[in-house]
Parts: sequence; structure tokens; C-alpha cells
Amino acid sequence: MELQQQPPPRQPEGCLTVAIRIPVRIVVLVVVVPVRMIWDVLAATVRAIHRTLLRPTGRALKWLGHTLFVVPLTFLGHCLAWLVRTLVVVPLAWLWQWVVVPVWRYAVVVPVLWLYRHLFTPLGHAIAWVARGVGAVVSVIGTALVRVGLILFVVPLGWFYRRVLTPVGHVIAVVAREVADAFGHAWRIAGQISRAFGRGLKWLGWQLVGRPVRWVWRTVCAPVVHWVRDAVWAPAARAAREALTSARETVRRALGAAKQVR
Repeated sequence: MELQQQPPPRQPEGCLTVAIRIPVRIVVLVVVVPVRMIWDVLAATVRAIHRTLLRPTGRALKWLGHTLFVVPLTFLGHCLAWLVRTLVVVPLAWLWQWVVVPVWRYAVVVPVLWLYRHLFTPLGHAIAWVARGVGAVVSVIGTALVRVGLILFVVPLGWFYRRVLTPVGHVIAVVAREVADAFGHAWRIAGQISRAFGRGLKWLGWQLVGRPVRWVWRTVCAPVVHWVRDAVWAPAARAAREALTSARETVRRALGAAKQVR
């Protein structure tokens, strides 16, 4: 069993990092808290709209589009494919097999092969022999140019990179890292503040609206609904069922009497 590689130890932080971290985090926290709260409200609103409106509408549009467009277009595509295969592909395949291929083989390929063997091959050997000598001269000149470029450009650029760009890049990297860490901490703290604010609004809404509505329902509406159900609706439904049963019995008897008369 192989041992897992341990992450490299974090290097000790310098004075520049410590001096930048605290003020950057304070400023970023002040900026990010309202942005995070607005973001959470918008996200909750978008989720509610997607759940209650966009998703059902999308399903209905998908079914309607499939019924009105996909099925007819699929049938039409099959018909067009059959027509194209019958009227175009089969004749073109026959033409390719019996006309184009023989003409290409005997009118183009055979003459080109003859020219390649008897003309282009000797000419290519001659050009290659001349190019071997020219290539040697170009190689010598290229080597000299590379050395001159190395002395005039590469060495000064390397010194400038090591002595100037590397220290400046280190400072910029430290500042950027601290700003990124500050934004991360501020975003997490803003999320906690936003969730606490949401819980407070939920508790306040329950105290101001939910609890009074539940009390009114339990103490006023529920007894009235039960009384209407037991004292009005149940007797009325029972009387309606009895009247319907009596009417059915009367109709059945009348039909029986009519059959007997016939």
C-alpha cells in the first residue's frame, strides 16, 4: 500500500502579507455583505419562479413542440430521405461506379503515374542534390545568427527577468492572494449574516402573520366549518341521496308498469 503524499508545508508569511491582510479583509467585508444579501434574495426568487412557473411551462412547451413539430418533421424527414435515396443517391452511386471511376483510373491515374516515374522522379533527385549544398550554407549562417541573437537579446532579457520582473511579480502575487482570500472570507461571513437575516424575517413573519392566522383558523374558522359540515352539508347531502334514490325507484316502477301494459 503506497503512502499518500503529504502536502508541502506552508511557507512562513512575511511582513507584507500581514500588513495587507487585515485592512483588505475589512474593506472587502463591508463591500461584500450587501452584495451577498441581494444575491441570496435574487437566488431564492429565481428558484421559486423556476419551480412554480418556468418548469411547468417548459414541460408544456416541450410536449407541444414535440407534438406539433418533431413528429411531423420526423415523418417528413423520412419521406425526404426516401426520395433523396431513390432519386439522387442510387443514380449517383451507379454513375460513380460505372462512369467516374473508370474515367478517373484510365484517363488520369495512369498518365500521372507515367509522368511521375519518367519525369518527376529524376527531376526531384536533381533538385535534392542542389538543395543538399544550399542547406549546408544556410545551416552555417543560421548558427551564426542564433549565437548573435543569444548574446544580444536572450542574455539581457534573462537578467531583466531575474532582477526586475521576478520581485515585482512576487509582490503582485502576494497582494492578489490576500485580496482573493479576503473576498473568500467576506463572502462566507456575508452568507452567515444573510442566513441570520433570513431566519429573523421568517420568525417575524410567523409572529405577525402565521400565528394570528393559525389562531383565527383554530378558534373561528374551524368551528364554523365543522358546524356547516355537520349541521348543513351532511343533512343536505343525505336528503339529496334519499331524493335521488326515491326518484330512481319511481322511474323504475313506471318503466316496469309500462312494460306490463305493452
